[in-house]
Amino acid sequence: MRGNKASVGLPLSLVVAALATVAPFTIDTYLPSFPDIGTELSATHAQMQLTLSLYLFAAATSTLIYGPLSDGFGRRRVIMAALLIYVVASIGCALTATIDQLILLRIGQGLSASAGMVIGRAMVRDVYHGADAQRVMSRVMLLFAIAPAIAPVIGGWLHDMFGWHSVFLFLALVAAALFLMIWLGTGETLAAEKRQSIHPLAIARSYARALRHRHFLALVFCFALMFSGFFIYVAGAPVVIYGVLGLGVNDFWMLFVPCVAAIMIGAQLSGWLAGRFSATRTVRIGLGLLLAASMVNLMQSLWLAATPLSVIAPLALYVLGMALTMPNLNVMALDCFPHNRGMASAMQSFVQMAFTALVVGAVVPLVTVSLTMMTLCMFGLSLIACLFWILRGGESEAVA
Repeated sequence: MRGNKASVGLPLSLVVAALATVAPFTIDTYLPSFPDIGTELSATHAQMQLTLSLYLFAAATSTLIYGPLSDGFGRRRVIMAALLIYVVASIGCALTATIDQLILLRIGQGLSASAGMVIGRAMVRDVYHGADAQRVMSRVMLLFAIAPAIAPVIGGWLHDMFGWHSVFLFLALVAAALFLMIWLGTGETLAAEKRQSIHPLAIARSYARALRHRHFLALVFCFALMFSGFFIYVAGAPVVIYGVLGLGVNDFWMLFVPCVAAIMIGAQLSGWLAGRFSATRTVRIGLGLLLAASMVNLMQSLWLAATPLSVIAPLALYVLGMALTMPNLNVMALDCFPHNRGMASAMQSFVQMAFTALVVGAVVPLVTVSLTMMTLCMFGLSLIACLFWILRGGESEAVA
């Protein structure tokens, strides 16, 4: 079936946004259960952290497979297969009896959860072009932005009512519902004549071109760095909520809801600016905003007492700048490889998740000893992201 707007029964932005919720739900929903899971499974804090960092590493690695597979076999069937694997892994997490089993099954979740995020972006670019692609990508972000806010809230409710096992059963039900959505309401977006070879040498050559593409790599690392700056607070949410602010298991909304509201505002603004401002100008505005926010965040941690307002308000401003920037960076990076968008999306996701996993596994345990260390790390990551943008090279390099 040809890649066009008629190829999807449900609105494409809704389908892609729903697929993109799998990753944040898998990360955020079980965060309120961290203490109880650790107690019941006799797990150390480091072992519990592995359930998150190894999930991210698995998700990052598998993106490199899903991109070329979707370029070769089409988007729809690859996503459906991954969702089935995710359902099985999530049910396994709910039934686990040891921390080692949970870590292994979380890796299984990671190996399958990444498909929707990778392939969804390629689906948008299959169907839409130019400013329309930027608007739809912004709409996708607007629609899925609620996931990080409601995920820990739902997780807290489920934990209180039914225990932590129910959180993973809920994730299995979400994936099963998405499978039915794709099966019954979504057609293929990549035309058969546009599919690429999945021969290992062809895939290797595609990735080699990406690794030599200065402009593409700069865009990808800019995205990964600024996202990791935000993820310090996502992975460190239990420390911020319980330790810094002295709040309870049902208070995670105080951290996530303002951030998601900022994402929604930023995404809406990004869509409105598409066609009015160039993508380059919009990215500059967004990066300037998040860099300023990270500076304010660092200063408040040094000079102000920790309150929900002082801690969360600068973070929300940072996320607003990130949301303004991300849709444009996504589209600009995909446009570097118009004939291998699955591969380009895979590289984006791999670098983003691998870098985030590195931050979660190696940096977050070190910086969550104090709020000042967290804010300093965010500032450093945002500053380096801006440097990658500045050093990305000329726009002419974005054609491959």
